[in-house]
Amino acid sequence: MVVLVGLNTDLGRIKAWWRTLGGDGFTVLPPPTRSRYTQSDGHEDAAELFATRGIPETASFAYWHWQSHDAFARSGDLRGVLYLHWGGDHATVATGLGEGPPGYRIVNNGPQGAFQLDKVTATDADGLPDPEDTAGVRQFLSRIDEPRRRTARSTEYDPLARAEERWLHDRLSGPVDLDAAVRFTAPLEHRQALTPDETARLLSAWRETYAGRLAAWRGWRPVLRALLRQEHPEAWEVAAELGADASHALAAHPSPRSLELLRAWALTGDEGAVRGWFRAHHALREPDPVRAAHALSEELTDRTAPEAAQTGLLHALREAVTDEPETRRPAADAFFPLLLATIRFATDDRLPRPLRVAAAKAAADTADRVREAAGRLTDAAEAADALAAVERYETVRDDLLAGTGPDLTGYEGGLGDIYHRYRTLSPADVRWLHDRLADPSTGVQGIAFCLELLHAHGEATEADLVALLPRWKKELTKQYRTTYTEWRHPLVTLTCLALDLEHPAAADLLAWWSKPKPLWKEPVRLLTHLGAPDEEKAAELWEFVVSGGHDTGHLMTWVLLRARLDGTHPLHVAEKLIAEQGTRDYVLHRVLIGVADPAQPLWHYAIDRRSHSWWQRAQEVADDPRLSDAARAIGMKAAREHHITRYPDQVRPPVTQGEVSAARAWLEARADRTAAD
Repeated sequence: MVVLVGLNTDLGRIKAWWRTLGGDGFTVLPPPTRSRYTQSDGHEDAAELFATRGIPETASFAYWHWQSHDAFARSGDLRGVLYLHWGGDHATVATGLGEGPPGYRIVNNGPQGAFQLDKVTATDADGLPDPEDTAGVRQFLSRIDEPRRRTARSTEYDPLARAEERWLHDRLSGPVDLDAAVRFTAPLEHRQALTPDETARLLSAWRETYAGRLAAWRGWRPVLRALLRQEHPEAWEVAAELGADASHALAAHPSPRSLELLRAWALTGDEGAVRGWFRAHHALREPDPVRAAHALSEELTDRTAPEAAQTGLLHALREAVTDEPETRRPAADAFFPLLLATIRFATDDRLPRPLRVAAAKAAADTADRVREAAGRLTDAAEAADALAAVERYETVRDDLLAGTGPDLTGYEGGLGDIYHRYRTLSPADVRWLHDRLADPSTGVQGIAFCLELLHAHGEATEADLVALLPRWKKELTKQYRTTYTEWRHPLVTLTCLALDLEHPAAADLLAWWSKPKPLWKEPVRLLTHLGAPDEEKAAELWEFVVSGGHDTGHLMTWVLLRARLDGTHPLHVAEKLIAEQGTRDYVLHRVLIGVADPAQPLWHYAIDRRSHSWWQRAQEVADDPRLSDAARAIGMKAAREHHITRYPDQVRPPVTQGEVSAARAWLEARADRTAAD
């Protein structure tokens, strides 16, 4: 259904104002469609707009993307803050945006944040909105619900003024409206201010409306905390029905009953439940945190709980023995105690080996940070002790990490953060990757990650193919988005492997790809041409590349394919396209850097400015004497824009100050080339 939005809506008025902006080195992108879903999409749209209109690449710009567009209701009303993202010079953008359209205001969050556009609203003498003013109520609730301090274990809020608390209680005084109540229960219970009467009435409506599916109500968390705090007789029945999602609340109210529930959930491998179990066990049974962790680790091992459970236990142990650092923009060494504790646990003989292995994995990218922070300590004995702990860790690290790998079931961005570790594969890495592919419990994300690494490094075997063939029709034919990853869809890679091996299964795989459904596969079908490449496949790929179709790895595939056919480095294939008609610069630049190491190409659809891998490749392209000046300039531009020198706190895994200084020195040594660009 098409919704027509008039000029008298928020969206209509904001669009009308938006069209008036621009000039003096500043431009705005048109309002978004669904194709501009992220900030990376916005920067790509800007590059394409600049090229089309002849705008200098140095121009500044502003835009919002489709996720930001959720601030508007279907009616066009503004129901939340509209985040305006930008590129170029921050001061130029701020000047270009100004104060916003009449009736609205813009908040400037500085060079590392987005601008915020919201309505101007009125409040009374107590700073309270009219309850009927939707925007005013939203802004008030956002203000009082902003924590004054947030740590890994707790969140603290400023106390409410008497008038503010009374206003919130008034909103809950009438007949219970669960959808509306969500907004008012959380700020009250954050201050432990929900009354027994309010809690009881909310519970009754909740259980009646969401019978058999209590977790479906998005406002349940503060109500459960209030039930536990008030020792309501129905609290335990409610918690049991909610399951492991209730772990944090139960851990905050330790008792024999909460301990029993948390233990049952923890043994399934739920990381949050493991952390809650430790907190309750530590509070009730074992005051020594190391002994408490030892007991729980052994029980997790005896019950063959998933590996992630040991990681959750490690996190809980670290929190128990260190002060709580701020989690919002901490100082550079605010996490030093936590990092040092992790390194020490890796060599602590009081802990079982599985927990020491978890510590060694967690410390893999932190030894240099601890060493650097220790060098800033004023207490010489404390510094020497920290450095000795690092040396002990580095002595046992390889033994503890042999035959291990990352959690393949967690957030896929975490796998991308450590991709640079696998630029070369050790024999132990190869064995671990093969074992994961042979393990029936490895999911689609894990298969995609492991198979890509093995195939790119030339280590994938027929045994890997045979292990996955029984699963491909039921599991690997499902949609799996790889837009933001360094690996392809696993069925793409599996098809390439089958073609390279000339395995009989290749015919069945190609037959499936040639069918019209499911629709998700069409945008990536041509990526399978990298397997057993030939001139016909190269021609079909090139035809798509120059057609202007949405690139989801097509140019990258063509460059790698052409390099295989010609027996040359893909960098030389890519650089020949710099002046070629039919290719888009923002795609070609990403591909040029992505193929710098053909043994581990980077498949992310845009240059990831917070990635170690992309920083390394950008440097290599910029310094490669075999390349043309134009190609090396592309590497320099990507290096200049990388976050390691601009916003180093956004690089993941975090970098040391030494790495930041080295990056800045590298750029300064090439300042003449930067000026020439």
